Amino acid sequence: MSRTNFDQLLEAGCHFGHLRRKWNPAMAPYIFMERNGIHIIDLHKTVAKIDDAAEALKQIAKSGKKILFVATKKQAKNIVAEKATSINMPYVIERWPGGMLTNFPTIRKAVKKMSNIDKLMSDGTYANLSKRELLQVTRQRAKLEKNLGSIADLTRLPSALFVVDVMKENIAVKEANRLGIPVFGIVDTNSDPNDIDFVIPANDDAKDSIDVILTACCEAIAEGLEERKAEKADEKAASEQSDEAEADARPRHAARRARREEAAEAEAETEAPAAE
Repeated sequence: MSRTNFDQLLEAGCHFGHLRRKWNPAMAPYIFMERNGIHIIDLHKTVAKIDDAAEALKQIAKSGKKILFVATKKQAKNIVAEKATSINMPYVIERWPGGMLTNFPTIRKAVKKMSNIDKLMSDGTYANLSKRELLQVTRQRAKLEKNLGSIADLTRLPSALFVVDVMKENIAVKEANRLGIPVFGIVDTNSDPNDIDFVIPANDDAKDSIDVILTACCEAIAEGLEERKAEKADEKAASEQSDEAEADARPRHAARRARREEAAEAEAETEAPAAE
């Protein structure tokens, strides 16, 4: 069963593309028609593409890997922050830090700097600073939190990127392409889908459109996480059962060994006189 349907996407306004004069010809396969100079996206294809993307995202989450969500446009920020937080995935909703993927170690240093400031504040190291110096440190900490706080738990490169507006986030897409990281993207009629591995043709400006697509994808990720948790629980239970079975078997093995040793000693005693 599909995770979305035609009527649901239609109600959310996912079918509204951009003006014809702004279109990217590469999006032609996903355009249904033109109405009043505006391209209309084929929602039947959008439904299928959402299902494909959701299944791939589910498998990534099930394997225990991270998916980085990117959306710096105003109407998408809060939605992305809410959805990504609900599934414990990292996200970027402020300015994209140049080189975040291609120069990841430097970004990690900045995140560690934030942690060090917290540590020094809590252990009293900054207690002797003047008000001016303390204010500077606090402002620096706030700036780091704003830009990098949402990726503090991202200790290694993400296994996938989910981008709301591939045209606006073109730097992030280029970095992911360069490193071979698969990109999932909501692609409007004015954007180039060629650099996107999982294209979701839809309106990337309307809040409702962004919300319905992210909801479907994040639900799939949540399912993947739950399946991973269930598999781990099953493995743990199987391991414990194996340990118990092994523990139960030890006395039996020891008893059999003792009987064999006794039999061998008895046989040796009977053979000794015969040898004499």
